Amino acid sequence: MPSLRELQTEFSRAVFGNELSFGAYVRPDGGLNPEHRVGIYRNNTFANFTDALQLTYPVVQRLVGDEFFSYAAAHYIGQTPSTSGDLQEYGDTFPEFLRTFKPAASLPYLPDVASLEWAYEQVFYAAEPDPLDTLAMSRIPEERYGDLRFTLSPASRLLTSAYPVLRIWQVNQDGFAGDQSVDLDSGGNQLLIIRRHLQVELEPLTEGEYVLLQALSDQLDFTTACEQALAQQPDFNLPASFQRHVAQGTLTNFSL
Repeated sequence: MPSLRELQTEFSRAVFGNELSFGAYVRPDGGLNPEHRVGIYRNNTFANFTDALQLTYPVVQRLVGDEFFSYAAAHYIGQTPSTSGDLQEYGDTFPEFLRTFKPAASLPYLPDVASLEWAYEQVFYAAEPDPLDTLAMSRIPEERYGDLRFTLSPASRLLTSAYPVLRIWQVNQDGFAGDQSVDLDSGGNQLLIIRRHLQVELEPLTEGEYVLLQALSDQLDFTTACEQALAQQPDFNLPASFQRHVAQGTLTNFSL
């Protein structure tokens, strides 16, 4: 007789991999053979995970249609079992899956749209941050400013894409009544996705601003972050941008 762990592993393979051998451990009952009984678990499991993906990726679903989305979801679920008991945490690798999913190859912007939706989901449910202690920061000697390292709000994410993903996301929102055309050649986006005052905002960034925030997010010191931002965009108004992100809560902590 196999151990409990072995039975659980075999059952998982039966549900996600459609392995028929597990039927040997299932007693027929109620007129259903073992394979059909396992199939009920499989169908319910895939339906629940598909529903979770639909809630997280509504724009992706709208772009590809319900049938294609269910088809892609089934492939993803079959090869990506959940590692958490919380369905809300499922689907973090769906954007990467779409990059290699050949049936979606004609929509090269789709993985980036999915990345935007996952970032939105994470920001929406992130912990509420404490504001930056500007009084404590004012006590830092001026000659040490360049050594400061900042932490971005936990309710924020940065995203860059070669495609106009913000426009794609906007025109596919429920209730959008404007011009729905999207010019894929109009250029990409650098975005800050952040929750402020219980509202998730999608804020376009200049190249310099994006590089600055990404460098700070990577825990580079302030001097290095500024140098990288100005190298990327020489006309970048760094003081104004930094002050704005302090005032608006993008930066929530610092250290030396």
